[in-house]
This record gives sequence, structure tokens and C-alpha cells, in this order.
Amino acid sequence: MPDAPYAIAVVLIPAAVTWALRALPFAALTPLRNSATVQYLSTRMPAGVMVILLAYCLRDLPLTHASTLAPLIALTATAGLHLWRRNALLSILGGTAVHVILTSTVFAR
Repeated sequence: MPDAPYAIAVVLIPAAVTWALRALPFAALTPLRNSATVQYLSTRMPAGVMVILLAYCLRDLPLTHASTLAPLIALTATAGLHLWRRNALLSILGGTAVHVILTSTVFAR
């Protein structure tokens, strides 16, 4: 059985490394907070990420099947809810609910 100082070192060294690795991004980003580039990206990136996710999710959607309507209707419901209420949680939950209901009832195989 290892002695006490060795066991303490085995716990403290990984804890210090973990703490340092988690603190490093915050320390590196502090000088960038006032950067014009970072402020520009913080306003433009959310919409860009959503467009990329939309393209990724719809890229293999077969347009010749009737079941294709379920994701498109859910997408329309999500966009409509978001434009109406401007609430991301409501939009996500509402669009998901519409898609699940349509795929499990109307477009069930």
C-alpha cells in the first residue's frame, strides 16, 4: 500500500492540472473581450451556426417521399414559434413536439 505523501500527491497533482486546464480558456479570453472582432463574431455566429445546423439536418432529406413533409412542417412550426414569441426554448420544444407527433401519427410507416 502506498504511503500517505504519495497518495496525497496522486490526488493533488491531477487536481491542479485539471484546475489549470479549466482556468486557461478564461485567462486567454480575458484580453479578447474588448476586441472588435470578438464582438462582431458574438453577434453573427449564432445565426451562422443555426444555418449550418439546418443545412446539415436537411441535406439528406429525400424530396420524393411524403414523409419528407414532417420535418419541413416541424421546421416551419419552429420558425413560426420563434418569430412569434422570440423564445428559443418554446421554439425548440414546439418544433420537436410537432415533428414527433407527425412522424408517429400522420407519417407513421
